[in-house]
Amino acid sequence: MRSYLLPLAATLILTACATGPTHDSKLASSLAATTRGDIDEAIKTLDAQIAAGSDKTDLLLNLEKGELLRIGTRYKDSLTALEIADQKVKLWEETAKTAPDQLLNQVGALFMGDSSRTYEGQDYEKVMLTTRMAMNRINLGDLDTARVDIKRTHEREAVIAEFRARETSKAEEEAKEKGIKTEAKELNGYPIETLKDPEVLKLKNGYQNALSHYLAGFVYEALNEPGLAAPGYRKAIELRPDLPVLEEGLRGLDQRTSFRRQKHVTDVLFIVESGNAPARQSKKIQFPIPTTNGIVTVSFSFPVIYPNKDAMELAQVNLGPHSMQTALVTDFNVMARRALQDELPGIQTRAAVRAVAKGLVQDQMNKKMGAFAGLIGNLVVAATEGEADDRMWRGLPDRVFIARGFVPPGEYDLRLPSQPDSNRKLVVDGRYMVVPVRVYRNKTYFGEPVKIGMLPPVITPAVEEAPAAPAAPAKRPVKPAKPATAGKVKKA
Repeated sequence: MRSYLLPLAATLILTACATGPTHDSKLASSLAATTRGDIDEAIKTLDAQIAAGSDKTDLLLNLEKGELLRIGTRYKDSLTALEIADQKVKLWEETAKTAPDQLLNQVGALFMGDSSRTYEGQDYEKVMLTTRMAMNRINLGDLDTARVDIKRTHEREAVIAEFRARETSKAEEEAKEKGIKTEAKELNGYPIETLKDPEVLKLKNGYQNALSHYLAGFVYEALNEPGLAAPGYRKAIELRPDLPVLEEGLRGLDQRTSFRRQKHVTDVLFIVESGNAPARQSKKIQFPIPTTNGIVTVSFSFPVIYPNKDAMELAQVNLGPHSMQTALVTDFNVMARRALQDELPGIQTRAAVRAVAKGLVQDQMNKKMGAFAGLIGNLVVAATEGEADDRMWRGLPDRVFIARGFVPPGEYDLRLPSQPDSNRKLVVDGRYMVVPVRVYRNKTYFGEPVKIGMLPPVITPAVEEAPAAPAAPAKRPVKPAKPATAGKVKKA
């Protein structure tokens, strides 16, 4: 046993000491540069990190790069980065469909924690990936390919739903076999209220969002496919009920796609996104482990997402004399906490398995090798449990608002209340128009507005000319009078 435990302990301690910085700490400078308005510096910093890494196709870093490039209106470059990330998610999808046990059996990281596992992306991130790709294509005027991305989004949601159902069942079986309780309330000291607030519990799941489905409805409508647009609008309402903007999307569909549509006005959709997605923070939780020599207490790190108390509010978008009411359609702080709530039983199961294994190492060292080895065992347990896994797509917005309305073509002053630098000119034109905006506390980024379709030309009714006065009848020519004949002067 000695020949096994000492090398194991040394290896674990050395491996723990070699653990690198967290994703959030690596991304901090890029996020700060974006917030203060230096998007080019943010992209440059992230590019340097990718170049210095061993994997240029890293899923998370390419997601972050794709989002920064989108904020900088470099839509083609953004697509390139997102397509690299999408290849990784496609591999996950294929495995989830054809060999789910390969993913389900990755309990892994018994000693080093979840951060040593391959990052496969949060479920809502996988959905937003294809949604972001569709949005980039919309900004490039490519609605046909955006339509393909939207279809892939729906298919991806179905794969996620089926796989997570299997995962939940397997986790429950494994926990039952090992006698492990997976209720979050059993975690002493964990702030369970962060996952149980009404906003989190109201969500249907942790991967579908109303923005993706409303955008699907809008694109299908713009492509004159109302039969496919209706389910998109309907699903958005199901995910975010009681929002007039979403309800009008479905209610007004028939009129907008028929001869009854308002004439000579542009259907303008504003997509206003604020801030950045939340960070996961690490919190130490105590696990009591029974051993032959009594109870051994082992500390483990669990991720926590706290509610964003400073989340931005946006009530309206002002466009010249027009004021459009906004609706909060997606809140990624809430979605991230719902995803964590769904993930927590699996995190707890893996932590419990690690706790048993580490407790065994500590107990055996105490028993077989004396106090000094017991100290080494304590070091092993402490050193091999670093910070909780904080990997998340931080570049995503914290909140997404939409506003929509009919506006006559022309140039307008665009303004967002409470954003001092948000004033700009916007030329409205086309049958449909999409205007993307990203706002931070002290900086507003305007995306490239995209015009979809043409408005019919305005036909000016012809002005009837007044009827001409009838011509006067021609007069007969007057013959000139004959000159009088001079009389002969008679001689006297």
